[in-house]
Amino acid sequence: MKCRFFLQMRQFWLLMILLISLDGLSQSNHIANAPKTSPPTNSAAARVQQIRMSCINGRRSICGRVLQVTHSGIVVDSGYTSLMKPPFNHSWVVSGTVSATRPANLLETSVPDSPCVGLVFLTDIPKRPAVHQYDFVVIHGFPAGNYDYKPVPGISKNIRRFSAGLERAIQLNLQANED
Repeated sequence: MKCRFFLQMRQFWLLMILLISLDGLSQSNHIANAPKTSPPTNSAAARVQQIRMSCINGRRSICGRVLQVTHSGIVVDSGYTSLMKPPFNHSWVVSGTVSATRPANLLETSVPDSPCVGLVFLTDIPKRPAVHQYDFVVIHGFPAGNYDYKPVPGISKNIRRFSAGLERAIQLNLQANED
């Protein structure tokens, strides 16, 4: 009786090994017979990845005075690098009553996180704390195309647009490329 049980168990395990090996063969055969095509380099996913890397490499520190607050973002006169040091770097919004200066010979470099210089439009900003005209801001921004800034009625100036969120910057760049 004991010998018969072991014989049945041996047959069972041999059958299981056979089934597992056949399953492995069928999977490897399926993979071997699959068409050898690579995804096109101009696919949408590749384009999104390319824009994502461009946004990360173009990231800038926006540190400056808020000139205009709109429903879709803020216009900032950036380049006040003293705002990037303590005690101002604890919040993304700094009161407009502080004394901050812009270096006279400041140049913007193409290195990620370098200070942004000049007028920029910043979108996708945090909701809190609220930002008001003439406050200062210190935040990272990702390039997101251009924005038509209208300082006074009848005058329009095309300035760089940045987004505080990477995903929104990618979305805006994709929309700009479709137009």
